[in-house]
Amino acid sequence: MSQVTWRAEEELVRRVQLAAKQQGKSMNEYLTQVLDAATDPELAGDEAERVRERLRRAGLLWEGGTPRSRPDPAAVARARAAAGRGAALSDLVAEGRGDDLR
Repeated sequence: MSQVTWRAEEELVRRVQLAAKQQGKSMNEYLTQVLDAATDPELAGDEAERVRERLRRAGLLWEGGTPRSRPDPAAVARARAAAGRGAALSDLVAEGRGDDLR
């Protein structure tokens, strides 16, 4: 079994927590079921169908087909190395150059 870290706005996390609580599920169980419903076209059931329809309307439902391939590991390594170059944002802000970022 894998573990995933999820970053989201506090308001979204609050809504997910509330939805899970209303269904008597843990947040982990709720998110697992939502993602399963979004990606498994064979999954049947009323709740799954409602979730799939919401995701379809939002343009977020995976309809099958060939998933995108993972990027080349060497290309990812090069991108990570390139992303680490340059001045840190905190340094730019401290120098008063943060205004340039707006």
